[in-house]
Amino acid sequence: MGTQAKTPVLIGASQFTWRGGAETAPAPLGLVTRVARGAAGDAGLSESDLRGLDGIGVVGFTLDAPGALAELPVPRLVNPPASLAKALGAAPRWSAYTHMGGNSPQHLINLVCERIARGEMDFALVVGAEFLGSVMRRLARGVPFVGYDDAETTPPERVGDPRPGVTPHEEAHGLGLPVNMYPMFENALRARDGRSLEAHQQRMGRLFAPFTRVAAANPHAWFQVERSPEELIAVGPENRMIGYPYPKYLNAIMQVDQSAAVLIASAQKAGELGVAEDRLVYLHGCADAADLWFPLERQNYHSSPAMRLTGQRALEMAGIGVSDLTHIDLYSCFPSAVEVGAESLGLALDDPRGLTVTGGLPYFGGPGNNYALHAIATLVHRLRGRPDDWGLSTANGWFLTKQSTGVYSARPPRGPFEREDPAIIQRSIDALDHPPITEAPEGPATVETYTVVHARQGYRMGIVIGRDAEGRRFVANTPRDEATLRGMEAAEQIGRRGVVSRMQAGGPGDHRRNLFVPE
Repeated sequence: MGTQAKTPVLIGASQFTWRGGAETAPAPLGLVTRVARGAAGDAGLSESDLRGLDGIGVVGFTLDAPGALAELPVPRLVNPPASLAKALGAAPRWSAYTHMGGNSPQHLINLVCERIARGEMDFALVVGAEFLGSVMRRLARGVPFVGYDDAETTPPERVGDPRPGVTPHEEAHGLGLPVNMYPMFENALRARDGRSLEAHQQRMGRLFAPFTRVAAANPHAWFQVERSPEELIAVGPENRMIGYPYPKYLNAIMQVDQSAAVLIASAQKAGELGVAEDRLVYLHGCADAADLWFPLERQNYHSSPAMRLTGQRALEMAGIGVSDLTHIDLYSCFPSAVEVGAESLGLALDDPRGLTVTGGLPYFGGPGNNYALHAIATLVHRLRGRPDDWGLSTANGWFLTKQSTGVYSARPPRGPFEREDPAIIQRSIDALDHPPITEAPEGPATVETYTVVHARQGYRMGIVIGRDAEGRRFVANTPRDEATLRGMEAAEQIGRRGVVSRMQAGGPGDHRRNLFVPE
């Protein structure tokens, strides 16, 4: 088999969104089986062709994430790839289930394409689904979970980085939730650029309003509603503040029922299957890396070296520049992810090409770890038959932590597919300097970034990342009185001075927390 024969190519893509009641919502296996068959049909294949799959990669379901969701009384598939293979009548040589992270779809595609290029397989499926929407409604209404598990008992092979996104100390202060951490990136960006609170809110509205326009026209979007910039940032009963400065309309929505799949084959296998040339889309460039892993380790809170370096490498591998792109999808769980992603790639926030092909996680829907697979499926359909077009998708996991990037085109590659070892980029990132960290700060301190967390009814708490008098970085909570928290939203807090100290543990096993009291 020659080099050209082993070239990996995406041959089919499918998406599905369930809009019916919780009682009749498809179980997880039904969601992934449906789009697997849909991807086959999209490639011009029959269901029976899927029996020949020799690779299956399934993006990890959010319900399998460690933490509170793992405690929900919901039956689960022990080995989703094996269960899916059985449903399709396939016997793959390789199958894998990813660890948690929104980078997982692109990372899986990168792995699969590498294996195909090496001749280790020639016909693979990458698929994922999210079903928290119907799960939470079933729990609330006492609807039984029929078909959510099966007889499979063998654990799957796992791929990806299994490390938690935060340390226990960071978790104790509230950094373990995306709705708490991403606002801290946002506030750091605003302060770095010297923008007023009001001007920055307006900027976020202008950034995401075009996303709602794309979602409104997308038949697969969860919210097919176009909203104005003013509507997105106006706080009210339907758009309550979640984590300052983000009201609800600027947050990813995970309680959805959506699935997506892509079929990937070697060029030779695609020919043997009879896939038409106008179905073919190629991965021309890709890269994977992670920033300094835990939030307190970061160089700063307004940039991502991993986003920058994976974007550069993927474009270099494809042999193009940012100006050559036609279709762009930047991972969009929150505005800060888009802002940092655009800056990393050298894109303007008002780029006329647009920064999403789906509508983004707050409006298209945030199907757990699987959003990027919807973006890639959309790119496949946009790029087909348009060999002059190029598409780029970025995929982000944890807290601007894990990054995977892909560059796609319908034009065949000029040479063999050669994925660079991710360790090359990773070594340069891991060597970056970062401030020393202390878990037990005492004395004068200054705010580096912050957020104010809201409950459904009023204020919940403030979180501060700061520096002590010796320049060491720490995380702390603030007093919970409304006057303090309201004041933190009324004026810029970055650079504000105060005093940090240790609080006593709240009970057995609790981590001691730090308290920052502003001057």
